[in-house]
Amino acid sequence: MTNLIAGSTGPWEAVIGLEVHAQVISRSKLFSGAATGFGAEPNSQVSLVDAAFPGMLPVLNRVCVEQAVRTGLGLKAEINLESVFERKNYFYPDLPAGYQISQYDQPIVGEGSIVIDLADGSSREIGIERLHLEQDAGKSLHDRHPKMTFVDLNRCGVALMEIVSKPDMRSAEEAGAYLTKLRAILRYLGSCDGNMAEGSMRADVNLSVRRPGEPLGTRTETKNVNSIRFVQQAIHYEARRQIEVLESGGTVVQETRLFNGVTGESRSLRSKEEAHDYRYFPDPDLLPLKLDPARIEEIRAGLPELPDEKKSRFIESFRLKPVDAAILVADRERADFFEAVAAGRDAKLASSWVMGDYFAALNKAGSSLAEAPVDAEKLGGLIDLIADKTLSGRMAKEVFEAMWESGKTAAAIVEERGLKQITDTGAIAAIVEEILVKNPAQAEQLKGGNMKIMGWFVGQTMKATQGKANPGTVNQLLKEKLGL
Repeated sequence: MTNLIAGSTGPWEAVIGLEVHAQVISRSKLFSGAATGFGAEPNSQVSLVDAAFPGMLPVLNRVCVEQAVRTGLGLKAEINLESVFERKNYFYPDLPAGYQISQYDQPIVGEGSIVIDLADGSSREIGIERLHLEQDAGKSLHDRHPKMTFVDLNRCGVALMEIVSKPDMRSAEEAGAYLTKLRAILRYLGSCDGNMAEGSMRADVNLSVRRPGEPLGTRTETKNVNSIRFVQQAIHYEARRQIEVLESGGTVVQETRLFNGVTGESRSLRSKEEAHDYRYFPDPDLLPLKLDPARIEEIRAGLPELPDEKKSRFIESFRLKPVDAAILVADRERADFFEAVAAGRDAKLASSWVMGDYFAALNKAGSSLAEAPVDAEKLGGLIDLIADKTLSGRMAKEVFEAMWESGKTAAAIVEERGLKQITDTGAIAAIVEEILVKNPAQAEQLKGGNMKIMGWFVGQTMKATQGKANPGTVNQLLKEKLGL
């Protein structure tokens, strides 16, 4: 699969790196005891440290540090035993101290990697440059008053992990796959909930274009994109914009841009800052962070089975296709649901039902697994009735719809509606014989080799039995009676 972009003067290649800000799951902020709950009243979760009152000193949150280590281990990354918090100086109305406590030269996590799964079934490894801890800024509210901007400091001081990829992606599809896999890993680990709509995970898109094989071009950064779909749209727009600038004889300016999800376009925000513009220096109120190797190994031992390992196990143990396994492990809750349904059953039949009718019903209802009227035990019960020939595939779909509407078990619905499949060969044979006698012309066509008529006879038999006959048995009996 080629990722080259056609321009009016020849092909171009996009070079993409992502900086993902992932909010750490913790009950309090990175350097204060203030709460971190989403949706609280403005400025109701702000400590004196967050508000930068004089004399207030930051105290590092141990849980946030361990969440960063856990994430680094999940990204197969190097954990640095010593890291340093620095002050990143800039002025913004929702940053009371006039600086952000972050990490620069010595981050807590070094290089790692993520394997992404693409739509064509191929996989690619994307490098991770670093992961560092930093505190979030507050939020400026521009829509509350026609002449004033309000400031909400609830987010100020919330712990973020900034996860910086290497510029290894070459298309919007790869960027989407990277974010999808990264979010899955974070959710499996329990270090970030990955809710982009609530701002707990957002991405900055660094992108440049070049002729294939040439040195890197000038990059731009599109800030704070809050959905995977918008990230992909921003990449398409910015790559095309840069190509048009270059092909018209212009020069791409290194700058920060903002993406508008309504228009699908981005606009220039400011010229891109360099590291020296922030005047980084070690925070004098915080000692270097030194980690205990024994504690790192304890955290490693407590890691859950992650998506790649679970995918491999599903392929090996359940004999699933790689593409099906990738879909099932993309979400931990859904992977656990599938395992519960498949336990002791035909795994391929279970995966077909989970990814087909079940997920379709779930999506149509807009329900979560916890809210669904059919749980893993009930779906497993339906699959058992298919496996023991009580239900045909068509009847099973009818029963499943009734289960979803009523919350009842498959067995109860089969009993209530008398839907048990007819497996008595003698009873089916009598019905097949009667249909053959009533339709001699069609029988002769079938005898003459017109196998399309076979489907018509099966349909007539299913109609006569109200769909309760076993289709395989009907086929076999027709062939026997006509000597085929």
